[in-house]
Amino acid sequence: MFLCGEPSDSTRCAGLLCFCWMTGAKSMDGKLEIDRESIRSAPQEQISSLLHENREEVLFALLENPHFDESHLCLLLGRKELSSIFLEEIAGHKEWMTSYRVRRGLAFHPHLSQTLGLRLVRELYLADQVQLTFSPSGAPALRHLAEDLVLSKLPQLPPSQKMALARRASVRIIGALLVDASPEVVPTVLDSPFLSEGQVLRALARIMLPARVVAAIAEHRRWSSIYSVRLALLRNSQAPLARVIAFLPSISTTDLRVLAESSSVPSNLRPHIRRELANRMQHGKAPSKARSLT
Repeated sequence: MFLCGEPSDSTRCAGLLCFCWMTGAKSMDGKLEIDRESIRSAPQEQISSLLHENREEVLFALLENPHFDESHLCLLLGRKELSSIFLEEIAGHKEWMTSYRVRRGLAFHPHLSQTLGLRLVRELYLADQVQLTFSPSGAPALRHLAEDLVLSKLPQLPPSQKMALARRASVRIIGALLVDASPEVVPTVLDSPFLSEGQVLRALARIMLPARVVAAIAEHRRWSSIYSVRLALLRNSQAPLARVIAFLPSISTTDLRVLAESSSVPSNLRPHIRRELANRMQHGKAPSKARSLT
C-alpha cells in the first residue's frame, strides 16, 4: 500500500503560496490564480509541495510537468480523495501504465471507475489480488473479481503458497482451500480464524470430499465441538466410525431418532445410534452438551 501522510491545510496553503511567490502567480479577490504554465514548468524541488494541493486543476497541470515522475505519481495515488476523472487522466498516459506500481495504485483507489478497475485487477500479482479482497477501499465488484481470479489459480499453486493463503485469505478462498484438500494445507486451513462454520458444513456436504479432510475435521478440537458439525459428520460416510460414535452421547434424543431413520446415515453407524437411544430409554440419561463455538 502507499504510505503518504495527509498534510494539514496550513501546509498545503504555505506550499502553494511559496510556489506562487516564486513563480509570480497572481491573486484575484483574495484567491490564488493558478498559472498552469508555471506549474507545468516548475522545477523538481517544488513538485513535492504541489503534490498536496487540493485543487485538481493544479494536479492536472502537474501531470504535464516533465520533472513529474513515477515516484511522484505513486505518492499522489495515495490520496484517496482524487476524482475518477483525474484517475482516468493518469490511465491515459501509456508511459505511466507500463509501471506495475502505478497500475496497482490505481487498482486499489476507491474512486477508480469499474470499467478500468476490472481490467487492472486482472493484471495484479496474486499477493495483491489477495490483498484487494480485504481492501476496504476496493469496490465490491473488484473484490469479487479478485477472489475469482485467486480461486482460478488454486489448482496450480504449490503447497507453500496455499499455506500462505490459508493464513490470510478471505472466507471464500479459505473454503476453497479446505475442499482442495492438499494434505500439507488442511491443518492450517482448519486453524484459520477466517474459516467459518458455514464453510465447514458446506465442505462436509460435498459427496466427493476426501476422507482425510473429513477425518481432520472430526479430530479438530474447534470444529468437532460444534453441534451442527457433529451432526454433519454423523451423516458423512467418510467420517471415522470410532470418532463419530463418541459424539452420540452429546446428540439430542430427537436428533438421534431422526438419524436412526435417515438414509443419509452410514449403515454401520445406525446400530450404535439405536443402542444409544435404547440406553437412554432404559436409564433415563440426558444427552451431554457439545461445546458451542463462541
